[in-house]
Amino acid sequence: MSNPRMLLATGNAGKVREIRAILGDAGWEILTPAEAGVALGPVAEGGRSYAENAIAKAVAAANASGLPALADDSGIEVDALDGRPGVTSARYGGPSMRNDHDRNALILRRLERVPAPRRTACFRAVVALAFPGDRVFTREGMVEGRIALAPQGANGFGYDPIFLLPDGRSMAEVGAAEKDRISHRALALAALRPLLAELRAQA
Repeated sequence: MSNPRMLLATGNAGKVREIRAILGDAGWEILTPAEAGVALGPVAEGGRSYAENAIAKAVAAANASGLPALADDSGIEVDALDGRPGVTSARYGGPSMRNDHDRNALILRRLERVPAPRRTACFRAVVALAFPGDRVFTREGMVEGRIALAPQGANGFGYDPIFLLPDGRSMAEVGAAEKDRISHRALALAALRPLLAELRAQA
């Protein structure tokens, strides 16, 4: 039996690598839009929750391709900033924030006078698996930590360099194999695995 195909509704190379590393042995053929020959237009992430945004991207990709599609939405929630940036993590600070470095620097500036015990935060991710016809499944993962005083580490992407795990390492100081076990996206994808096995058995 050939493996069923799944489209990744992302062009983010870091996410593609992570998802393939985590789900590569789940019995599905995981395709990027380019590999599937599908052109995905931008989907506005205007939802009030990670789930709404992930579902919107997955449904649009499934309906455009005719394939089951996997999308995610994730963010960092900083307690001293009342949970921000949250669902606006990828756009935090507006158009003047050109890249991850700028957004990390903005959070550090806004926490400049906040002592270490009050710099608590979490990474949260929701993955959505959509089938043509709008049948959708979601799973969530979350990692608790705190915000560093300065960026640490050169691995990862996004807010990884300023997010400290309980052992004091930043997410950007964690090796790829370990991150694929402990990150918020990894935990959400791990929660999806039993469903993928069930759906594959039905295919």
